[in-house]
Amino acid sequence: MHAHDLSRLAEQIKQWGRALGFAAVGISDGDLAEAEAGLLAWLERGFHGEMDYMAAHGTKRSRPAELVPGTVRIISARLDYFPPAGADPHTVLADAQAAYVSRYALGRDYHKVLRQRLQALADQISAAVGEHRYRVFTDSAPVMEVALATQSGLGWRGKHTLLLNRQHGSWFFLGEIYTDLPLPVDAPEAGHCGTCRACLDVCPTQAIVAPYSLDARRCISYLTIELKGSIPPELRPLIGNRIYGCDDCQLVCPWNRFAQTAELPDFAVRNGLDGARLVELFAWSEADFNERLAGSPIRRIGHERWLRNIAVALGNASPSPDIRAALSAKLNHPSATVREHVVWALARQSAGH
Repeated sequence: MHAHDLSRLAEQIKQWGRALGFAAVGISDGDLAEAEAGLLAWLERGFHGEMDYMAAHGTKRSRPAELVPGTVRIISARLDYFPPAGADPHTVLADAQAAYVSRYALGRDYHKVLRQRLQALADQISAAVGEHRYRVFTDSAPVMEVALATQSGLGWRGKHTLLLNRQHGSWFFLGEIYTDLPLPVDAPEAGHCGTCRACLDVCPTQAIVAPYSLDARRCISYLTIELKGSIPPELRPLIGNRIYGCDDCQLVCPWNRFAQTAELPDFAVRNGLDGARLVELFAWSEADFNERLAGSPIRRIGHERWLRNIAVALGNASPSPDIRAALSAKLNHPSATVREHVVWALARQSAGH
């Protein structure tokens, strides 16, 4: 294809992306040399914790052409997810007997939603240019999506390490199409965090150890989602009522005043999880958990971690006979991990913290 045709195709790709529900689409060349150095330093410090997959693929994560041979461009896309009709997150966080679930997980599993639309975009490209080599990614392979999105002009990396955009804040998902089409690339956007350190100061566990540096081992999202075993006792009181993920660094970010709510019905709140009561969720059997959370990203942590997380939140709630009764009912749970956290929570309840 001639340069003019490639330029026109790039504009068409962005138009097609917007028609599919993406807030924006950008294109980069995938040169991640600087990001690779940062990744290696982060891994060297052990900040990835038990997320062994972060180190398992060598340089494939930071060298797109090693992951997908022939790749010369990466098409990055943003998809807004903040639910338009959910309970106010600040209100939920302030209610110690309510369960806080990260806003991204209140609706349908984003992997499926994002992948379907990215595949539809790839299909449109194929229909326009014929056969070409590409691969679609939705947080499902070793891809440095924030670095790629930054390169493609979709925003800049905030001090909390998430991508920020002046018109959309940070409440969005990212997805990529690796392609062998030599499309024209977009200019990266400069950072706009300035001297602000709101995200660093608000983090309950001080997981953001420095601007742009996150120790995942202290991050509540890691502790409630990625960590498979016991949550460190010293961090449990800091988790509060957050049972799946944490949004504090996003909730305090000034740029999220401009964030857009999700247009897709897929991200509407399901099962009343935008402010459900801890005691009610703790009573769910494994069958309840699997049935009610079918199609939800939460289901992947399993019922055991679900109960572990809620037990911690119940231990952090104000002392209550209902909470003590709910916890006592799980003292003989088959899981040693659940029992350990229940015993801890009961001790907290008995001591009135």
